Amino acid sequence: MTRDEKYLYWLDAAEYDMGTAEAMYASGRWFYVVFMCQQAIEKLVKGLYNYYVDDNVPRVHNIQEVCDKVSGKLPHKISEKNYTLCKKLTSYYIANRYPDFISKVGANVDKSTANDILLESKEFFVWLMGLKK
Repeated sequence: MTRDEKYLYWLDAAEYDMGTAEAMYASGRWFYVVFMCQQAIEKLVKGLYNYYVDDNVPRVHNIQEVCDKVSGKLPHKISEKNYTLCKKLTSYYIANRYPDFISKVGANVDKSTANDILLESKEFFVWLMGLKK
């Protein structure tokens, strides 16, 4: 598989997850909106890592960590605003993986929060897609 094909594999999965985030928003599943945004951004960042660095994509779910490892290879710098979004998204991933946290974090995700995260994530997603040569 070429690096373009590998990137497209990650992109397809990321686009599916972003679509799922939108479906969760339409159904009122606020916590899962932000969780799926996390999944989408993580996969797209990993696709860029695969494209710009190598096949040894980090097996972590901390988006900031992957961004740090690929950032020196990207044609444009990731903004602080988007790093902050990555930090937020990572916290929702952790909450989903550890059910004791779901009730705590999930209680803080209302329609307004889900909408804000979804809009920010979609904007970052489009920006990330523009980084591939």
